[in-house]
Amino acid sequence: MAVHEVGHTQNEEFTRIENRYTTTARRGTKHWRHGTRRTPVSAASSMKKKPKGHGSSSHHHGGGSGSSSKHKKPAPVAPPSPSPVDQPPPPKSPGTAPPEKGYSGRTFNVMDFGAKGDGTTDDTKAFEDAWAAACKAEASTVLVPGEYEFFVGPISFSGPNCQPDITFQLDGTIYAPTEPKVWGSRGLLWWIEFTKLKGITVQGTGTIDGRGSVWWEDAMFDGPVDGETKLIVPLNDTAEENPPMPVRSELSAKMPTIKPTALRFYGSFNVTVTGITIRNSPQCHLKFDNCIGVAVHDMAVSSPGDSPNTDGIHLQNSKDVLIRGTDLACGDDCISIQTGCSNVYIHNVNCGPGHGISIGSLGRDNTKACVSNITVRDVNMHNTMNGVRIKTWQGGSGSVQGVMFSNIQVSEVQLPIVIDQYYCDKSKCSNQSSAVALSGITYERIRGTYTVKPVHFACSDKMPCLDVTLNAIQLKPLQQRYHLYEPFCWQTFGLLSTPTVPPIGCLQIGKPPKNGVQSDHDYC
Repeated sequence: MAVHEVGHTQNEEFTRIENRYTTTARRGTKHWRHGTRRTPVSAASSMKKKPKGHGSSSHHHGGGSGSSSKHKKPAPVAPPSPSPVDQPPPPKSPGTAPPEKGYSGRTFNVMDFGAKGDGTTDDTKAFEDAWAAACKAEASTVLVPGEYEFFVGPISFSGPNCQPDITFQLDGTIYAPTEPKVWGSRGLLWWIEFTKLKGITVQGTGTIDGRGSVWWEDAMFDGPVDGETKLIVPLNDTAEENPPMPVRSELSAKMPTIKPTALRFYGSFNVTVTGITIRNSPQCHLKFDNCIGVAVHDMAVSSPGDSPNTDGIHLQNSKDVLIRGTDLACGDDCISIQTGCSNVYIHNVNCGPGHGISIGSLGRDNTKACVSNITVRDVNMHNTMNGVRIKTWQGGSGSVQGVMFSNIQVSEVQLPIVIDQYYCDKSKCSNQSSAVALSGITYERIRGTYTVKPVHFACSDKMPCLDVTLNAIQLKPLQQRYHLYEPFCWQTFGLLSTPTVPPIGCLQIGKPPKNGVQSDHDYC
């Protein structure tokens, strides 16, 4: 299929996906305005003060980390969920206050199940009990009321025996524990998890705070770094081979090696996350694994730009995904798309600080990876390491195909356009001939300023990148002193639809004379 046909097919497909997530009252209209700019959430402001009689943030159990400013917006009504499961009943309006005592109908207030909301008492049991009650009622709501701070340990809100279409109305603030013993000797992969559910909505004006600084301190000693750092050379062309390591406080206990994701959804259908803020996660902030029908909109992620491995939104083995209207500030990829993902539509997102929007890394440890039908458009990136990136390991198999990056505005981005099929987050990786095959990758209207290199295409010798199309690329150095590197291409074949700034003469027009052939079991 020609590249322009791939893009046309994607636009039609994602128009259908978009419409499935549009509320009935707004069908037939677009729900964003081109040119509208959302202000990214700051990662440096202090915790919100709570009413008299409740513990302040300075006295939380186990200490805390730096916080972000409150992401304020009214909790939107959950939109209709997409297939593949039967269409749920119309969404109910959030925020309905329950009776002072007990519960009525289908709203279950965690305060009525023993939660204190003072920021120091462990409220995990109250959350578990409220969920157990809500689980038995279809279209029920678990209410976490505003103006309270809840200290909650690792918790799983689990199906598969729950009734469908549960709403988790989060208007208060939930804080994670920071004592190592809570997480076990090795640690856990998640802090708050929703698993094996049909129709689950997390919405509200509240905050999930992972208090990750105690984890990040340890990660500075032994955590991996982004493999693209090898492409970035200091301006004075010098670098310390063995920079001094930070000194760990003698008073701080070492956290477990495995760091938790703040909010994870696993094996669920028709998932919506909207309105909330997730900040300072020990590792990834929001993760979807093996989910079908995902809508994320009008929410925020906030952590410092130097917080290690703190991806904003992480997708894995998930299909039919819509992400829009989000502000993502973190220490790693704003959005990471991993193997098993297809039909992903991302638009109107603010990214920065962070490492950009990435497909990958894929094919690590000689694994097979399959990613297809991905559209990323109408995105602002400021002060990020990368802009839009595809990264794969040597030795992998499978394919990435049908990808559109469109209308991306970059500002002070080090590497705006990257394909790296030699990705490695270690000091050294062995050379291998097999690779994940890349084809049908379109870049259009990528514009703005860079600080290191405008374009870096490093494709596999055996499996060159095919059908790479560049259209209306305009990238200029922030200042002339940043004009360090020209565009780089290796084994990259495709089409220049228009002249580019700077000229990208290294792209080879057409097809390679000889291309590697994957074995049958390598195809997706």
